[in-house]
Amino acid sequence: MTTLANLHPGESGVIHAVHADESLFQRLSALGFRQGKKIEFIRRANFNGPLHVRIGSTDIVLRESEARRIQITH
Repeated sequence: MTTLANLHPGESGVIHAVHADESLFQRLSALGFRQGKKIEFIRRANFNGPLHVRIGSTDIVLRESEARRIQITH
């Protein structure tokens, strides 16, 4: 198991868990970050910027600090 922040562009996995405080958990859940959902890492912005990911047909940009809270299985 790893975190979303450790994936490389083109890699994908399945969300295992989201470890966040209640407000961040609710926001991520509303965006589709739920256990069992497939997630694809699209790209990382320059200078260790935000991560661009895809869940289903939805593209989302996350801070690395948020991505580290999302556990992924390959």
